[in-house]
Amino acid sequence: MADLSAFPITQRWPAQHPDRLQLYSLNTPNGVKVSIMLEEIGLPYEPHLVDITKNETWGPEFLSLNPNGKIPAIIDPDGPGGQPLALFESGAILVYLAEKTGKLIPADAAGRYETLQWVMFQMAAIGPMFGQVGFFHKFAGKEIEDKRPRDRYVAEATRLLTVLDDRLEGREWIMGDYSIADVATLGWVRNLVGFYEAGELVKFDELKNVPSWLERGLARPAVQRGLNIPSKG
Repeated sequence: MADLSAFPITQRWPAQHPDRLQLYSLNTPNGVKVSIMLEEIGLPYEPHLVDITKNETWGPEFLSLNPNGKIPAIIDPDGPGGQPLALFESGAILVYLAEKTGKLIPADAAGRYETLQWVMFQMAAIGPMFGQVGFFHKFAGKEIEDKRPRDRYVAEATRLLTVLDDRLEGREWIMGDYSIADVATLGWVRNLVGFYEAGELVKFDELKNVPSWLERGLARPAVQRGLNIPSKG
């Protein structure tokens, strides 16, 4: 049986199944990337709910795993060389899990790098910009009378959706075949038009390809399961 006692986070969130991959997360757009991925690839894992609304990521136990204080993070008891591996940043975790299992990433080098560029597109652009739309449209930012900040992020989110829409022309998935690029992106597009209620602002219904891509993605059983893991209920 794996010994994870060297990781302080296990004092706050004890592992009941230490031989399984440990997931520390919440079902936010970033968090569900990893739970969806784990459901898709069928790798046994144990989820631990880390409640960001209670600032649980800023305790010393979580910070020992991710000094940036953000979910998700993992410990894989069977990492490279058979040694435990702790990892944070959702994009890095997706790449690690894809390469560990040989799933949802092309085997050829060119396809792999092309997939990684679309994962980085989500990490660097879609996630941050869509999150700002949510802040200025739905959360505390909506109280700001000057709408220029909101409109700036809405314009950029609209542009990014157009980039994604163009990419999906003639393709079912971002890479043609379903991949970590889709896993990275689905939750954020879902949140933008659902939880953030910004579909009209970003002209979502005028897009040709993204709405059907989102519908296909959300219909996948693994995606449906992953969107609720771990959930506060």
